[in-house]
Amino acid sequence: MAHEHHHEHHHEHHHEGGETREQVIRIAAAAVLLVIAVLIEKYTDLSTWQLLLVYLVPYLIVGWDTLREAAEGLKEGEPLNENFLMALATAGALCIGFLPGAETQFPEAVFVMLFFQIGEMFEGIAEGRSRKSIAHLMDIRPDSANLERNGEVVVVHPDEVRVGEIVLIRPGEKVPMDGTVIEGSSTLDTMALTGESVPRKVGEGDAILSGCVNLSGVLRVRVTKEFLQSTASKILELVTEASEKKSVSERFITRFARIYTPIVVAAAALLAFIPPLLSGSFALSFPTWLYRALMFLVVSCPCALVISVPLAFFGGLGGASRKGVLIKGSNFIDALSKTSTVVFDKTGTLTEGVFEVTAVHPETLDETALLHLAAHVERYSTHPIAAALRNAYPDEHDSCSVSEVEEIAGKGVTALVNGVRVSVGNPSLMDSVGAAWHPCSKEGTIIHVALDGVYAGHIVISDRIKDDAPEAISALKGEGVRRCFMLTGDHENVAASVAAALGLDGYRAGLLPQDKVAELGRLLGEAREGALAFVGDGINDAPVLARADIGIAMGALGSDAAIEAADVVLMDDRPSKIAAAIRIARKTVRIARENIAFAIGIKLLVLLLAALGLATMWMAVFADVGVTVLAVLNAMRTL
Repeated sequence: MAHEHHHEHHHEHHHEGGETREQVIRIAAAAVLLVIAVLIEKYTDLSTWQLLLVYLVPYLIVGWDTLREAAEGLKEGEPLNENFLMALATAGALCIGFLPGAETQFPEAVFVMLFFQIGEMFEGIAEGRSRKSIAHLMDIRPDSANLERNGEVVVVHPDEVRVGEIVLIRPGEKVPMDGTVIEGSSTLDTMALTGESVPRKVGEGDAILSGCVNLSGVLRVRVTKEFLQSTASKILELVTEASEKKSVSERFITRFARIYTPIVVAAAALLAFIPPLLSGSFALSFPTWLYRALMFLVVSCPCALVISVPLAFFGGLGGASRKGVLIKGSNFIDALSKTSTVVFDKTGTLTEGVFEVTAVHPETLDETALLHLAAHVERYSTHPIAAALRNAYPDEHDSCSVSEVEEIAGKGVTALVNGVRVSVGNPSLMDSVGAAWHPCSKEGTIIHVALDGVYAGHIVISDRIKDDAPEAISALKGEGVRRCFMLTGDHENVAASVAAALGLDGYRAGLLPQDKVAELGRLLGEAREGALAFVGDGINDAPVLARADIGIAMGALGSDAAIEAADVVLMDDRPSKIAAAIRIARKTVRIARENIAFAIGIKLLVLLLAALGLATMWMAVFADVGVTVLAVLNAMRTL
């Protein structure tokens, strides 16, 4: 991991840290040069032109990006963004001194630009932080591949392996890219991708996914997808795209800027020309009004809004990721804050997905003997239920002879143990050997056992409810979520007991994957108010996750498809994190709203003063920058 992480994030991370460092240096240099320029202006008698050149140095050092982006905006026909407003106002402030009878405003121009950049830098830092916290969560990226080249095996970075080449995967290694097994057989731990706790058997001809861990045998694999197209890379890509998805509030700002900027520019133009024309002496009063108009522009730049609202959302994303909740875009923060219904898948989400023996009810033998026989029969089975039986009776390697093991699909397993035919399975297996089985009152999966066709008793196996599932449900109710609902493919009786134990508002059992989608559609129809979140972890949950307003996937065990389809990923599979995510989302949205109200309120006040000529350029700058800094600090609370 270390090497790969370094390799993959080297440029990106470097670029980020480097960018901030460069910004700090630029801002500091410009600030120093601005002070020097002010001193030069004070203690020398340079002409206005010469002073302009002195001030242009810090101005261009700090404002070059803004000017370039303003120019690009003009080229692309999106002229009226905040960069353009800043460029226009500061350029105007630089030029105003050349009008007859006007004061020069050079320091102001540089100062405005300087502060604008400080705000942008803050935003960059917060953004970088949330990216970093996300990068750490991603541990599925394989770091090397053993490539067979010209008869020898070389260790290379997965980037260098091409489709069609052959890689060797030894036990304990991560599968570096998707491929097909051409030689060898093994079991794979697919936990990281699929959430299946049962190791998957693979042999020749089977497809194999990157990010799984090879457990037992050596595999030779022909690569079918390049590293960057492979499963593990896809998940990482999703994460990096998170910041592209804008929230409603951020979109509001883009729309706001589109309408707001032309109005402001038009108002400034009117403010510059109309009063002087009306006053009769245009030449005398024009500089005064032009200055007011420029100030009006400086004040009108909605920096505080533009910076602090996305920042609040970024902070929300970062704060959530620090808690192990990956939100794939700030638009989902909006949706999460409105969640009124949460629908859960059962296995692996509310329950562990790990089976264990919870009761033994013998008829003819004692408990140990019943477990002992069942464990022998299930010795070679890979089914999770078999694993549970083996765990319950671990010392199965005794002197008993076990032979003629036969697995009967959909029924169970039979074997000869010390010459006795032992059948272990469901009621239909009991019927086929003629054993008189009877149902059990306990909840769970019932495994019946018969000896030579005579019923010997049964073993109850159940899936454990996750220890934080009850608190997850009560926390959600505490956050004001109105309905918690469960959809499962499991049996009615199991579903009923889980729903009762957790205090859910309802459940539907025995659902096939396509039924889940239909059920979710019905629930979406009922949840008029607010948003509906679906929480799942399996391959078959992907369509449901995509259909819900917010899909929440279990990230540590969640299948790749589920993580891909989800909008929110819980990195450690604890359902109680959902309430935390909703709380973070609500707080984030509240802070963003505070910032919008605060910024627009102060803006209007100073705009009014500027138009009446009661505000100076410094006041305008401070109003703007002060509001921005306060708003940014407020937004940083989300972190």
